[in-house]
Order: sequence, then C-alpha cells, then structure tokens
Amino acid sequence: MSAKTDTKKSAAKSGEGFTAEEKAAMKNRAKEMKAEARAGKDRAEGEKAILAAISAMKEPDRSMGKRLHEIVTAAAPSLMPKTWYGMPAYADKDGKVICFFQAAGKFNVRYATFGFQPDAKLDDGNMWAAAFALIKLTAAEEAKIATLVKKAVS
Repeated sequence: MSAKTDTKKSAAKSGEGFTAEEKAAMKNRAKEMKAEARAGKDRAEGEKAILAAISAMKEPDRSMGKRLHEIVTAAAPSLMPKTWYGMPAYADKDGKVICFFQAAGKFNVRYATFGFQPDAKLDDGNMWAAAFALIKLTAAEEAKIATLVKKAVS
C-alpha cells in the first residue's frame, strides 16, 4: 500500500477529513442540485444524466447499472430518473429519491449497492432491509428488485 493510500485511509478512519471519493461525490451532488434547479423535473434531462453516469462506469458496474435502469423504469415508470451523488437514482413526483444504484467502483469496494431511501414504502414490521449488496444480477435478483421497486412506490 502506498503512503498516499495509507494517509487517505487513516484520515477517513480517524475523522480528520473526507476521502477523495467522498469529496468528489459531494461535488457531484452540488452540481446536480444546481442542474435540477435550472431544469426542473425534466425526464429527458434525467434520463440523459443517468445514461451518462452509467456509461462512465467500468465493467461490471456499467452492465449492472444499465440493467438496473431498465428494471426500475419498467417496474415504476412514474419515477423520475436523475443522478444523485453522481450515481443513478429515481425520484417520486416530489423529487424525493426512492431508490438508487451505487457502483462498486464509486468508492472502490467489492460490491455495488442498490438501495432505498426513507420515502420508499418498504416498511415490514419494526425492521426491513433498505439496501442490498450486488455482485452479479441474475434473473432471481432482477425479479426481487422489480418487486421491491413496485412496493416502494405503492
């Protein structure tokens, strides 16, 4: 491990500051908020932003992001595509993010994440899953994601 990597990791763990990846995500979010204010709720702009974010990903994140986009838009066509911290996300009519995809490469971790925000209607008793680690998408995971997305917007 290089000294630079050691410093970055120790700064993040000790609470001394944000990693470069975290800083980049925050900068992306600030840009997105400015773009949203200018564009309003424009589906075409959101679609364009998501596809650009997906195309910038490395494999296998790119293929997974593309397939997830297809699944989410088919399962819940009412959700508005947008980017959120530079990653694909889908918002309700009020602009609140319901679900999102975070590529493994975003923070150099071993799995991608498909998650839901608090406005997703997934409540199931006193505890339920709000995010899922993804290594690979098979028909079983695709079906589960489609079901969860439909429930989230119900």
